[in-house]
Amino acid sequence: MGCSSSVPDRNTGRAGGINPENGGVNDPKNLRVKVNIMDSGVGKSCIVLRFVRGQFDPTSKVTVGASFLSQTIALQDSTTVKFEIWDTAGQERYAALAPLYYRGAAVAVVVYDITSPESFSKAQYWVKELQKHGSPDIVMALVGNKADLQEKREVPVQDGIDYAERNGMFFIETSAKTADNINQLFEHSALSPSLYVNVALNYVDSHHTELIISEMVGCRSPFMLLLL
Repeated sequence: MGCSSSVPDRNTGRAGGINPENGGVNDPKNLRVKVNIMDSGVGKSCIVLRFVRGQFDPTSKVTVGASFLSQTIALQDSTTVKFEIWDTAGQERYAALAPLYYRGAAVAVVVYDITSPESFSKAQYWVKELQKHGSPDIVMALVGNKADLQEKREVPVQDGIDYAERNGMFFIETSAKTADNINQLFEHSALSPSLYVNVALNYVDSHHTELIISEMVGCRSPFMLLLL
C-alpha cells in the first residue's frame, strides 16, 4: 500500500526555511522545479507526503490516476526552490505514459526498497534507461528507502554506495516513516550545479525544471514497460 494523497493546500511543510511563492523562474534566487512521481508500490508516495506535509500514513491507498502536491524551500543562500510534484499511478495500465514523465528531466531520483533485492535490480535497469534517454547532464540520485527496517535489510548499504559511485550518482538512504533524510534528499537535488546547467542550456523547459522520482518497489511484473 502507498501513501498517496489528494490535492493538498499549498502550505508549508517541514523542509525548513519556507518562503511564500514569489518571483519567477528568471530570477536567479527563485527556481521552480516540476517533480513527476511514477510507479506503484510502497515508499514513493510516502516519501513525497512526508516531504510536503510531514505526515506518514501506511494505511492509505495506492495512487489512482495522479495527485498533485507542492512544496517550497529556501536554501542557505536564500534561493527559493518550489517543487511541483505530480504523484502518478504506476500500475501497468499507465506504463505506456512513462516516457512523458522523464523526457527532458534535469534530475532523476531512483528509489528502491532496502528489504528487496529485486527492487534494487530494477532500479539499476531504470538507471540504464535514464543514461540512454535522459538529458546529457541529467542529475541522478539513488535512494534506498525503508531505512527504519534495518532488521529486514537485504540490500547492503555498500552495494548502493558502490553502484551510485560507478554511475556518477549521489546516494542516500531514507525512511518515510521516521522522516530520516527526506528533506536532505530534496535539498541535495536542489543544490546540484548540473540542475542549473540544464536550465541554462535549455535541456528542459525554462519554466519547469523536471525532477523525476522513480520507485521500483512493488513493480514485480516481468512485462513492466516503464522506460525510466
